Amino acid sequence: MRIIGLTGGIASGKSTVSNLFRSTGFPVVDADVVARDVLKKGSGGWRKVVAAFGEDILQENGEVDRPKLGQIVFTDPSKRQLLNRILAPYISYGILWEVFKLWMKGCKIIILDIPLLFEAKIDRWTKPIIVVWVDPETQLRRLMTRDSTSAQDAQNRIDAQMPLDEKRTKADIVIDNNGSLEDLNESFRKILNQVTKPLTWTEFWLSRQGAIVAFLSIFSGVVGCKKVIARL
Repeated sequence: MRIIGLTGGIASGKSTVSNLFRSTGFPVVDADVVARDVLKKGSGGWRKVVAAFGEDILQENGEVDRPKLGQIVFTDPSKRQLLNRILAPYISYGILWEVFKLWMKGCKIIILDIPLLFEAKIDRWTKPIIVVWVDPETQLRRLMTRDSTSAQDAQNRIDAQMPLDEKRTKADIVIDNNGSLEDLNESFRKILNQVTKPLTWTEFWLSRQGAIVAFLSIFSGVVGCKKVIARL
């Protein structure tokens, strides 16, 4: 099984690339969706976050006010680190569970869409790693336009993440998204050959099909040995 790591930065276009993978038929595990699930009212993650940040972060229906919580952690690195420590185990388990379900279905290629791929050390489990990159000026401008926010607020949110230039140095594949949507589509088409090449033997043995073949081989070997021994 090939697990492809997809990451980028806020307003870099990562979600657009993720949707392109979906539209092409690839199964995508979205860490943001998992993170929303672990913060649902009454969940373990919800209880720990409320205990740490107080009930002021809750909406009237008891759900976490995600924009309000985001505003708190984006402006305070210590609180951001606290939130990451609280939710990391829940998110990691949720991602693992989603990958396992896709493994059980026999999927050979899975896309992990994870903004904090490097920060959470999940990059060690993915190959290749795709980084969607834009230059700092483009990232700031797009974020301000997308969220109708001030330059300072937008910059605070960008500064809360690992710089895209640093992520770029850790990538196997870089998608330059400084251009138009048409340019992005063209770049995406070019990388499809790289991500859909035949599985390596290691990737094959990690797939469900590989596990079945391995099991049958071992079973056949055991049965064969028993027959040989019985003849002695």
